Formats: sequence, structure tokens, C-alpha cells
Amino acid sequence: MNACIIGSPIGLIRIVENAGAICAIEWTKDTPCAPQTPLLQEAVRQLNAYFDGQLREFDLPLHMEGTPFRMKCWQALCTIPYGKTISYGEEARRIGQPKAVRAVGGANHHNPISIVVPCHRVIGADGTLTGYGGGMHIKAWLLEHEQKHSR
Repeated sequence: MNACIIGSPIGLIRIVENAGAICAIEWTKDTPCAPQTPLLQEAVRQLNAYFDGQLREFDLPLHMEGTPFRMKCWQALCTIPYGKTISYGEEARRIGQPKAVRAVGGANHHNPISIVVPCHRVIGADGTLTGYGGGMHIKAWLLEHEQKHSR
């Protein structure tokens, strides 16, 4: 397993690679360290391009582990277009379990690959921002960033 920690406009981010795939992108307070593998370098390049408003879709090999339900939720997140949002209820409908709204929120909370698997694009049914592992200020920043660059 290899990892690096980079600065971003919204804080420090740890990127973890295992067996040739990105398995985690998470917020941290640890000391920054440079990427040492080609895949980590590419992940950093793509994240920087995203933060610069130049990248809308990531192209990285990902490896996520979770229950079948969580995997369905995380796959559904990847279908939400850049600059768009859906509700937790809509995500539940998309995975074929319209009554599982709270469970969808729980699955999204455990998304191990922030930003690239865009759980920040899921909001409350009334349009309010709800729940985000990195903090509501980060979710708001990501959504505003994408809105600004999707025009």
C-alpha cells in the first residue's frame, strides 16, 4: 500500500493506492508527503486539474470494498454528472430501493473515495445540504466549485 498527502483549496487530502488502484481519498490533518508511484502522481494530477476547474471526469482505476448495498450506492454516485445534484431519495430509487433513503445516506457516509466518487453531489429532498464526512463547508465548496465551472 502506498499513500501521499496533498494540499488542496479545502484542506489536506490523503490518497491511498493498493494493488494498482486507488482505494481511498480522504481528509486528513497529517503532514503532506509527495506521491511516490505513477498512479499516485496521476491521481494528484487529476485532483489538481479538478480543483483548477479543468477536469470534470476522473479516469483512475478504483478499488472499493463494501457490502453489495454500499457498492450499488457508490456506483450510483458515479453516474451523477459534474455540477448536478440529486436527492438521497433519488439515489435510493436509482438503485431500485426507494424506501432505503436513510441507508443510502449511511452508505454514502462510508464512501472511501471522496471527490472522485462524488457523494458531495447528493443533497436533501428540499435542496438543503445534509451530511458530508469532510464537513458541510467542504460539501458546499465542492458544489459551488462545480457549479462555477460547469457553465
